[in-house]
Amino acid sequence: MRQTGLTMLSALALLGLAAGVLHAQPARQTRPAHHAQQAQSAQQTQQAPRAIRLWPGKAPGSEDWTWKEKDFHVAKIGTVAENVVTPTLTPYLPPAGKASGTGIIVAPGGGCIALTMDNEGSYAARWLERRGIAAFVLKYRLQHKTADGMPKDLDEDVACQWGIADAARALAIVRQHAKEWHVAPDRVGIMGFSAGGMIASEVLVARDAAARPAFAGLIYGAPFHSMPAIPRNLPPVFMAWTQTDPIALHAMTRFYGALLAAGDKPEAHIYSAGGHGFGMLHQGTTSDHWIEELYYWLEAKGLAQPARAAPARESP
Repeated sequence: MRQTGLTMLSALALLGLAAGVLHAQPARQTRPAHHAQQAQSAQQTQQAPRAIRLWPGKAPGSEDWTWKEKDFHVAKIGTVAENVVTPTLTPYLPPAGKASGTGIIVAPGGGCIALTMDNEGSYAARWLERRGIAAFVLKYRLQHKTADGMPKDLDEDVACQWGIADAARALAIVRQHAKEWHVAPDRVGIMGFSAGGMIASEVLVARDAAARPAFAGLIYGAPFHSMPAIPRNLPPVFMAWTQTDPIALHAMTRFYGALLAAGDKPEAHIYSAGGHGFGMLHQGTTSDHWIEELYYWLEAKGLAQPARAAPARESP
């Protein structure tokens, strides 16, 4: 696979954790955003959602994986998972009377060797849930880490292949359970952060148009190495990244240009500051409000409110 001088993962030093922790500016004290704090408070008062296994038995392509998953806590970003063998989907469902009918699969980042399950997962899911949008946090399979630190020979295209398969499976499962979970099958999208954004972009451009999401949110994540073929007439795309992102700036700019060249019209929010991996953190920059702007975009697309029933025809 083609390599670049500065890949998405080259800056994930210090135990190979989420990029957001590693790229916080040392002169600024980063603290959880107001919406992240609200999500944490909500988690303390609400029953934790039950994770659903994506595959019956062992997931295809990793049947011989026998290592143990590891979860640990990192200040500011919450739970981090490594060595995921059994992929799951955790639903965050608004009350039926408040449900908009829209669902979003949320794919955390971490270079496909780790997952930032809170800052790029549950905190965003809770925020969306409170606004009537069903969210489904995807814990996808990861390349096995045999030692601390960054694998020297890491290839994102290889490491993320299981995550892409799990994301496609998650999309199918949500559509299968649409009635039970109060979402419309044609209003199920996917949003990914960093490596999760790369995974979301691959699902977006799936060869089978029926397997594509209804929309996609790419948050500082897109194809980092190989560029897939970009079809015309893709579902709507929301993109957000910063000009100070040392990891995803090139990938996001390149994919945005490829979408335009294919005749698609993505919505792009390019912030002047915020670095990489900001997720639901509050850093005092405009990038703190990307999720509000995602919501406004969904609102403009008619996806933040229940679909209106067509008026009945008058009898002749």
